[in-house]
Amino acid sequence: MKCPYCGKDIHLVTGKEIYPHRNDLHMKNFWLCKPCNAYTGTHDKNPKRGFNGTEPLGTLANAKLRKLRKDTHAVFDLIWQGKYFTRTNAYEWLAKQMNIHSNKCHIAMFDEAQCNKAINICETFLNNPKGTNVCKLTKLVNLFRKK
Repeated sequence: MKCPYCGKDIHLVTGKEIYPHRNDLHMKNFWLCKPCNAYTGTHDKNPKRGFNGTEPLGTLANAKLRKLRKDTHAVFDLIWQGKYFTRTNAYEWLAKQMNIHSNKCHIAMFDEAQCNKAINICETFLNNPKGTNVCKLTKLVNLFRKK
């Protein structure tokens, strides 16, 4: 695989290389581009789900995008942790708001523009959680759950 930033090869490394101070991450795998320090984690090995431990969790991210993704999670997580939606329904809601398919709505796959859009959408919601569109969506989600 190639790095989207510099075009060089990326390599599978352990968390010990990326997070030497985090013993809890030393045994996890990461895809790393050493020249630009862009990386992403991998799914844990799980043969039942077809994961061998090398499948990326998302796209490679440089320091700027990693910070933006953390910021996106911080505001998005307030929505589902605040019990407005379940986590799954919050992702479905965000996908609809961003006009993307729900299987593409994963913050680890977002680019900078998508992160900024998601932050704006989530902040707007948090400033007015009883807005008309959200109430309509909540009713629809509950309707589908009953079927």
